[in-house]
Amino acid sequence: MNPDHPFSLAGETALITGGGTGIGLGIARCMALAGARVVLVGRREAELKEGCAELGPAAAFVAQDITRFDEIESLVERAESASGSPVSILVNNAGVHLKKLAADTTPEEFQAVFNTHVLAAHALTRALTPGMAERGRGAVLFTSSMAAFMGVRQVLAYAAAKSAYLGMVATLSAELADKGVRVNAIAPGWIFSAMTRKALDSDPERRAKVLSRIQMGRMGQPEDIGWAAVYLCSPAANYVTGVTLPVDGGALVGF
Repeated sequence: MNPDHPFSLAGETALITGGGTGIGLGIARCMALAGARVVLVGRREAELKEGCAELGPAAAFVAQDITRFDEIESLVERAESASGSPVSILVNNAGVHLKKLAADTTPEEFQAVFNTHVLAAHALTRALTPGMAERGRGAVLFTSSMAAFMGVRQVLAYAAAKSAYLGMVATLSAELADKGVRVNAIAPGWIFSAMTRKALDSDPERRAKVLSRIQMGRMGQPEDIGWAAVYLCSPAANYVTGVTLPVDGGALVGF
């Protein structure tokens, strides 16, 4: 670790799923500013291209559905070819949302949410961590959620998937810590986005309830998650593993 730049990601290559928009793009922005090469992964090529254009020459992309589990190895190969170096940071950020009461959620809908959040994250982690372990260094980061800690109506499958990350982080940390690979998670609070604005602007009562829960009295920005991600994947956190870090403006402890 360079003591003058403990938060630097220079020389690192980060693969970020769901990296074309929202929190994923916020993480990519911050990691690129910290010196990393970033590879954005997602299904929508137009959004990935737009994200790379914003980020500049430090960014590349691979357009692929990560739930095609038999194509994960080729995804990794394409990502490392695009970046010109092995992936040393994996950010499992991709996700899908399902808003339904538990009694109305079908097994097929539940499985579809798990496929993206849990099974795809495992497949990518399984593909990339052996190389990290062989090189004796690496970082894996999961994007969990407040829904893993607090009861929120109509998000049973999403909450179950995000809660699964907590166990995955603990187990992976136990298996990989002695190989130089750290595994952590971030649990974002309410983060400002076009989708959030649309949802809350049309429901003033819900907006007031959300803001009353946040001790800081405001929603966060994607970069608030991004800089926490930089910390957890940087040498500054070289003794931090197995942790799920809430980045929520005090929502979890709010009253």
